[in-house]
Parts: sequence; structure tokens; C-alpha cells
Amino acid sequence: MNNTQPGLSPFTSILSLIKTAKDRIIKTVNTEIIDLYWQIGKEVSEKTKDGGWGKSVVEELSNQITANLGNMRGFSPQNIWRMKQFYETYKDSQILSTVLRELSWSNNLLVMSRAKNEEERGFYIKLAIDEKYSYRELERQFDAVRYERSAISETKSKKLPAKQDIKDRFLDNYVLDFLNLPEPHYESTLQKAIISNMKKFLLEIGKDFSFVSEQFRVQVGNSDFFIDLLFYHRGLSCLVAFELKTTSFKPDYIGKMNFYLEALDRDHKKDNENPSVGLILCADKDDEVVEYALQRNLSPILVAEYTAKLPDKKLLQNKLREFME
Repeated sequence: MNNTQPGLSPFTSILSLIKTAKDRIIKTVNTEIIDLYWQIGKEVSEKTKDGGWGKSVVEELSNQITANLGNMRGFSPQNIWRMKQFYETYKDSQILSTVLRELSWSNNLLVMSRAKNEEERGFYIKLAIDEKYSYRELERQFDAVRYERSAISETKSKKLPAKQDIKDRFLDNYVLDFLNLPEPHYESTLQKAIISNMKKFLLEIGKDFSFVSEQFRVQVGNSDFFIDLLFYHRGLSCLVAFELKTTSFKPDYIGKMNFYLEALDRDHKKDNENPSVGLILCADKDDEVVEYALQRNLSPILVAEYTAKLPDKKLLQNKLREFME
């Protein structure tokens, strides 16, 4: 008798066991590699500090590794110097020196080379671990100035009424350069571009989002209404409605989103799920207008803007500095 659910392979459970074990093995191997590089970096750092080791000695070490252990990858003189830098960068940070073992060596090198201080390094390490970023995905977050954007979002969100755990999941500004949007463009063009590039869009908004539908229909009375994009957020355990606007934010957008959230909660939210959340994504917004519009609003609604090209890092750094001051 076949007890397999319709549409599922009879081997699903075994395949899942193998995949889980494979992932665990890869993680264990990576941890051992990073720990090995840490120990080598520590020893090289101590030897060079005493003045006994220099460039020629490290080159000889690399040659000895090859001669005694075969042509092993990762032990070139350049990479051994990186191990030294790796150890010296994190040796005084007990927290980071522990979690960085959850990153691949290539991702560790990327963080080490592009992050400018311990706070920024910690941010990208946590982000890469939480989102399980590949090297290219993490590199894009640096290019898209994710650290500065997240810091600005956190500063601005303090004035908004939504719960902190909800605000923590969203940014104030999203970078959608991968959509290759024409200028000017319409809301329908923006929506179609997002649908066509959904994988990249999910990388920008967060991997905890699962896409549900475009133009999701809600029926109220005898009328049909359509939500531009509907997602489900696993961390928040709720539906998330996206409204796309290619113009500046207007306060009356809030009323429409409130209507959508009420319809979702009454007719589509499951009993074990939290109240639905709304995100109004605009081409531009005045922060003071947004604050006023949301101040007495009871529904969990956030307003963010998007840019169709990579932001200027110096401009964002100056903006962040102004907020901090």
C-alpha cells in the first residue's frame, strides 16, 4: 500500500535526510577550515611580531606545505598572509571570532576587505549567516550599501508607531537596480519587472519572504480589489501586502492599505497567524509626511522608497552621520 501524499515522491523523506546530512557535513568541514586558518594566522602573527618571520619565510612555509602534503589549495603565500590578517582583525573580538566560523573563507575575506570597522563587520557577518548568502549575494549587499541603509532605517523607524519586531524586518530604502527600469516607468512596468526578477527581489527584501501572488484578489461586498504583490513572512508569521507607487508618497495611500489589511485579516489570515502587515513602496517620500500620516494609524503599515540604481555610498554615509549627530 502506498501512503505517499499525492504529488510527493515516495523517496522524499530519504532524500531530505541525505540533504540534511550533506548540509551538516559541509558546515562541519567549513568550521574546521576556518578554525585551521585561524590557528595558522595566529602562529604566523606571533612569529612575525617577534621579527623572526618575513616574506621569504612565509613563502618557504607555503612550499613546505606543498612538498609534504601535496598540492593543497588555499596555502599560497598570499593566502597565508590573509590568515594572519584574519586573526589580527578578530582576535580581540570574542563575539565575532566565534560566529565568523559560520561563514565560508571567501565570504570572510569579502567582509574583511570591505567593512571598515567592527560594527560594520559584525553587521555583514550576521546578515550573511541569517540570509545564507553566497559570495556574489553578499558582494551585492556591499555594493548596495546595505549597512548604511539599515542604520538609517533603524534611526527613522524610532518615530514610527509599528512594533519594533516588524520594523526590524524592513528597510527605509530598497535598491532595485537589477530591474533595469526605464525612466519614466509605470506601476505596471515596476510590477512586471519584480515578477520577472523575483529571486533577486527576494534577496533584496529578505529570504524570510515567500511570494504568494501578484494582483491578489480580495472581495468585499460585491466588489473585487487587487493587491499589487502579496507575500508571506515566515519570521513574522503573517501575510505582507506590497503596494507599488512610482510617485511620491501621499497620505491617502494609508487608507487604501488599511482596507487591504482588514480584508486579508478577515478573510485570508489563518487563526495561528499574526495580523497582516502592509508596505507601501514609493519612488520618493517626505519623512515628515510619512510620520504624520502613520502617527495615529493602528494597523502595521510601513512606507519605504526604492531607487532604480545603486546608491552613492558617500552620500549615504554623510546622511547617516547627520542622523547620528
